[in-house]
Amino acid sequence: MPKLGELVAALERRYDPRWAEPWDAVGLVCGDPDAAVDKVHFAVDPVAATADEAIASGAQLLVTHHPLYLRGTTTVAATDAKGRLVHRLISNGVALYVAHTNADVADPGVSDALAEAIAVQGVEPLDPRPGEPQDKLVTFVPVDGHPRNATPGHASLWAPIAVIDHHEIGQGTGADDDERMTFHDESLR
Repeated sequence: MPKLGELVAALERRYDPRWAEPWDAVGLVCGDPDAAVDKVHFAVDPVAATADEAIASGAQLLVTHHPLYLRGTTTVAATDAKGRLVHRLISNGVALYVAHTNADVADPGVSDALAEAIAVQGVEPLDPRPGEPQDKLVTFVPVDGHPRNATPGHASLWAPIAVIDHHEIGQGTGADDDERMTFHDESLR
């Protein structure tokens, strides 16, 4: 029987949390990653009715599209509807996982399934996104072409390598660009 953590990893391979909008709240809301799961219940909203359905069906995991919490919370006390829902799920051994905007933009994702369900054809993204962000690896070489402090026979190892976060420096000596660089090893600065 798979563990909750394994199922979460599988969901996150399909619906990467990094794809979620910055305001969204996706991922594991409650549940023990080491708990065994042999039944999963899917729903649109994490509300009392869907929690009751998951519990009645014997599920150990409730996966919903919409989040339970969109803003930070300071309590899960059973004094309001959301707190009572969390307590009800936990006391019945049911974990809650949310895949929202990260599932909307997946290919295929929720939007594709909805379009197919109502026979919409020729679908395309409303807000096309480029592929995953990429970092650039850059090596700076002194203008004179000779390594500073190079060990004889190891000249190719001398140059600092930096990750440039979403900046393009272009050609140059790099002398004025250090402030925009994140060095893996500060001794390289």
